[in-house]
Amino acid sequence: MAFEESFITVDGCRTRIRRGGKGPTVLYLHGANGAPMIQPFMEVLAQDYDLIVPEHPGFGMSDEPEWLDNMQDLAYFYLDLLDHMKLDSVHVVGSSMGGWLGMEMGIREPRRIKSLTLVGTAGVRVPGILPGDIFLWDAETAARNTFFNQDIAQKVLSMAPDTEEAQDIMLKNRETVARLAWQPRLYDLNLPKWLHRIQAPVKLIWGEQDKIMPLAVGEALQPKLPNATLQVFKNCGHLPQVEFPDEFSASVKQFIEGVK
Repeated sequence: MAFEESFITVDGCRTRIRRGGKGPTVLYLHGANGAPMIQPFMEVLAQDYDLIVPEHPGFGMSDEPEWLDNMQDLAYFYLDLLDHMKLDSVHVVGSSMGGWLGMEMGIREPRRIKSLTLVGTAGVRVPGILPGDIFLWDAETAARNTFFNQDIAQKVLSMAPDTEEAQDIMLKNRETVARLAWQPRLYDLNLPKWLHRIQAPVKLIWGEQDKIMPLAVGEALQPKLPNATLQVFKNCGHLPQVEFPDEFSASVKQFIEGVK
C-alpha cells in the first residue's frame, strides 16, 4: 500500500504527514521514538482504512514550535489539525505517549473521537508501579527493554542512526520527549480526573512483558475509562504492533468494525 507524504502548516508548525489507504479515517499517534518510516502494521491497516501518520511537532521532520510545552498543547494542536484537514471525527490509535495524547484529545473534544485504541499507553500514574526510565537507558538497554523478542531488538540496534541528519533527529525526538514528559515521569496527575469525559469505546492493548509501561498500568487504567476493554499479548513487550503486526492489525480492525 503506497503512502503519500506531505507537509501541512497548522498553528505555525510545519508538520510531516504520511497518508495511505481508503475507508474510515484512522489517525495513528506515535510514541517517544517517533514515526520515521511506514511499518508493516501500518501497511496492513491501510488495506482497510484511510490511515494518517503524522510526526508530532518537535519530532522527526516536523517543526519545533515555541508554543509546545506539554501534552495538553499537543492535544490542542491535533484538534486544530483535524479542523485543518476537515475531519469531523476519527478513529485514533495511540502508542505509549501517543496513547496519552489520544486521551487528552478525547477529554477535550469527546465527539471528535469515534474510537480510541491505546497501546501500552503512558499518562496515568499507578502507585507502586514505576515505568521504565527511558531517560536513563542507553540505546542498547532501551531496545532490549522495548521488545520481548530479542531478535527484533538486535535488528533495531543494527539500524542505529549512521548519518549526522539521522542522529540529529534522534536527539531532537529525545529533547521533545523530555520537554513533554520529564517531570513528572510519563504521566499527568490531573489526567485521571477527566477520563470520564471520554465517550468513545476504548480498547487497551498491552504486552504482557512490557518493561516501559508495565501491564499493571493497563489493568489499573481500564476501570477508569467509561467503556474500555483490555487485550493482553503474551510474549510481547512495549510495542505489540511491531512484535505481532498481523495480529495487532486484525484486533484493531475487529474493534473499529464493532463501533457503531
